[in-house]
Amino acid sequence: MSAEAVEKRSFGVAAAEEQSAALIEPDVARGLENFPVRVWPLGAGPRPKPFQYTPDHVAGPGTDIDPTQITFPGCACVKTPCLPGTCSCLRHENNYDDNLCLRDIGLEANYAKPVFECNVLCQCGEHCRNRVVQNGLQFRLQVFQTGKKGWGLQTLESIPKGKFVCEYAGEILGFSEVQRRIHLQTTHDPNYIIAIREHIYNGQVMETFVDPTYIGNIGRFLNHSCEPNLLMIPVRIDSMVPKLALFAAKDILPGEELSYDYSGRFLNQVSSKEKERIDHGQLRKPCHCGAPSCATFLPYDSSLYCSSEKPDTS
Repeated sequence: MSAEAVEKRSFGVAAAEEQSAALIEPDVARGLENFPVRVWPLGAGPRPKPFQYTPDHVAGPGTDIDPTQITFPGCACVKTPCLPGTCSCLRHENNYDDNLCLRDIGLEANYAKPVFECNVLCQCGEHCRNRVVQNGLQFRLQVFQTGKKGWGLQTLESIPKGKFVCEYAGEILGFSEVQRRIHLQTTHDPNYIIAIREHIYNGQVMETFVDPTYIGNIGRFLNHSCEPNLLMIPVRIDSMVPKLALFAAKDILPGEELSYDYSGRFLNQVSSKEKERIDHGQLRKPCHCGAPSCATFLPYDSSLYCSSEKPDTS
């Protein structure tokens, strides 16, 4: 058999195996993303607990806001591109560079700057450079089983620094519902609930609670790392309800696990106060990220475990 024939046969076998795997292994995203998201390893064995898939936030119990409602006006950029100073969606500077990568990301960014994208009411076209997160997945990702962290999410292709990777989407909850769900958890249950607190002005804090436990997207499979390769940025498109967008904080290679810092910081550096809580034996879940600067324990938001009265975050 010639080398060319062997090569063609090998390619045919690989293609057949891929097609067979696609038939056997269902798409975790149920066709709601730009690419199917498979589970590895293939075939029989443990599988993630079933959940209802949604690529976007949905309204959950206890909230008085509808994340699908469009409340922002659109820009009037018809003949000119969306640029700072002329586009109402870009008040100060461009959010993305010419390669559609987020600007000011990683260690050089002291804090997450507000990001507002153009929306469905804007008169600019779909190729506007200020439309990134709303376009969904642009890289092929895979759910896989880790050694000590349960299920994780990895990339199947290279992701340049600054590129949008995926959202962390789920139910938008009210604070009382957040506490109810947390108090029902056992020490063995994973906690998917995340609290986003944004400091606005005059000491005011805007809070958003997201839970993808029962209704969510692939972001629920992301694990914590004290040295993560993703950074979570609140991005607003249609309303003040932020999309929790995850961008590559560094160049990421195929096969790398995707992770972010559950604390909201880029690097999970433990303060002296937090170390004191750990040393006094407060119940914390161990961190298995394996990073050289690992803080030993996963980030802990004590405000979610306090009394039913909403804590003062000012």
